[in-house]
Amino acid sequence: MTLKELLNLHSVRSKKSVPDWLLGCFRRHSITFGNGLADTKMQVYWLQSRNFTIDIRLPIDADLVAAKQLASYTRQELEQLANYEGFSANTNWDGEMLSWQAADASLQIHNRWTEPALLKRVGNCMVEFCPSNAYIEDWRLQPSKPGPLIGLRLIEELELDSGLVRHKGGGLIVCGDYAGLTLGRAQTVVKSFADVTLNAMVEQADKNMAIMSQLFNFETSVAKGSLKTGFSIFQSTQPSRVTSDLFPLDGFEQPSKYQDIDLGVVEVIRQKLTIDGKACERLFLIDTLESDIVYSQTTSMSAETEAWFERESSTLTRYTEVLS
Repeated sequence: MTLKELLNLHSVRSKKSVPDWLLGCFRRHSITFGNGLADTKMQVYWLQSRNFTIDIRLPIDADLVAAKQLASYTRQELEQLANYEGFSANTNWDGEMLSWQAADASLQIHNRWTEPALLKRVGNCMVEFCPSNAYIEDWRLQPSKPGPLIGLRLIEELELDSGLVRHKGGGLIVCGDYAGLTLGRAQTVVKSFADVTLNAMVEQADKNMAIMSQLFNFETSVAKGSLKTGFSIFQSTQPSRVTSDLFPLDGFEQPSKYQDIDLGVVEVIRQKLTIDGKACERLFLIDTLESDIVYSQTTSMSAETEAWFERESSTLTRYTEVLS
């Protein structure tokens, strides 16, 4: 069945959740550091489900690496790819601050963003303060029609005939007009030292394709579309995936019970799909399955505030516009 058909048959809403104003797809407008430097150019997207995040951070288009076979990249291009960022991670909301558990799937092999987030949203603008005051980030909720909120945590992706595990960890988030997918590495990258980075490991591998294939066996992609027409990728840590469909809309099965080594008996969703001509299966944990969420660009104001805005609108709205 299609994901839309599955959603029509099953509704799941986690009792634990971030607040509704944090749900959806956000694009970073800017980051400002304590030293006064700021960046408004990096292409950063954050998709939030009830209890996990998908995040991607890429250079401007002019600095993106072209799509090629991995073996065809130069050393410089491989270093550029190794500085891309993408991850998925469980989130915890304490009523004021959002924290991320260690990423279950991350392109980087060290955690570049270690601090929790103190968050405040006004209109479509969400401001993130970090406790150390090292930086402040300005995020903008991307416009979307009311629509689904789907959060599926990936346990594994495997080839059905051989039993080969292709990916472990990651997830799929659909939030209205946007969707994100993270596919973690099948094997954990073993580091010689705690402070070793992905870039250092790429340099040490010296284009050994067996090692390079393991290091880059990872994807985070962000797409736009719908459950009816599909979602077309516009940003990805895998350059060859841009403009492709994020995921097949069909092949989903009814939720079923699954014995997980760590979690015990859990409810999962399986998706059968064909990848590179091979029959595969993705096994997902359910975070949430909701058919109709409003991704509002506004936040509430008191009657006094609304009266003030109306009273002073001749100057307040002189140059106003929606920034996304």
